[in-house]
Amino acid sequence: MNRRSWLRSTLAAGSLQLAAAIETSSGKSRLRSAICAYSFRNELAKKTMTYEDLVRLAVDLNVDGLDLTVYWFPSTSDEFLLPLRRLAYRSGVEIYSISIRTDLCRPTPELRRKETDELRGWVDVANKLGASHIRVFGGTVPKDSTEDQAAQWVGEILKRAAEYSGSRGVILGLENHGGITSRAGRIVEIVRKVDSPWVGINLDTGNFREDAYTQIQLCVPYAVNVQVKEKIRVENSTQDSDWPRIVAMLRRAGYKGYLALEYEEKEPAPAAVPRLMTKLRQVIGQPG
Repeated sequence: MNRRSWLRSTLAAGSLQLAAAIETSSGKSRLRSAICAYSFRNELAKKTMTYEDLVRLAVDLNVDGLDLTVYWFPSTSDEFLLPLRRLAYRSGVEIYSISIRTDLCRPTPELRRKETDELRGWVDVANKLGASHIRVFGGTVPKDSTEDQAAQWVGEILKRAAEYSGSRGVILGLENHGGITSRAGRIVEIVRKVDSPWVGINLDTGNFREDAYTQIQLCVPYAVNVQVKEKIRVENSTQDSDWPRIVAMLRRAGYKGYLALEYEEKEPAPAAVPRLMTKLRQVIGQPG
């Protein structure tokens, strides 16, 4: 059986039945709009835009939330974090998530402990911002290691980190971002083995390199955050992402949460994001 057939048979045989056991898959869906700070990576890196500007932009575009990629934070001190949280609250914008860099495929106990400690530190940052979700990366399988070994290491770190994040009310979302998380089946396997209400999938709809919509469907029952992109890979080519199709998947599963625009195309973000946010809000049924 080839990989494509395996994905489809897995979807048909198992994941839909399992959805009934997932908290977010029961009842009526509830969708909210958001912007990923990564969409403005060039502006944030060049300091032509600040995180405070993102809050103001969310107000201007009538967007509900922000997923703050932390790469360009000037610091993680209270002097930066707490005024930003206050501005967001006074603006009616929820900083619901932060996105960080991690590599959870750590082959030694010492490296896994270090990664866990760093994750705990970001949980504290999320707490100060009022965010209840952190996007994490699984990383790449180390040389001379197997994928099964790496998956076990990822699960070990997530389980330990979730013990702390859960005590602070913060969910960890493992993103499909290449490496160990290239395929939906592996991501679902890791999340199921961790078996924590504080660990799920940060579903990036633009990151799968084959059978994208099939793999998205496999992840939907476990999604704790969804990032949507303008483009998606279909049959070895890049096409416009079918947002109504994706939203329909989420609604059928009873997903409750954010759809955050993560813009990565060539048009400057200050021009593209307002246009795309208007489209996204229309697709999820939010008034202008």
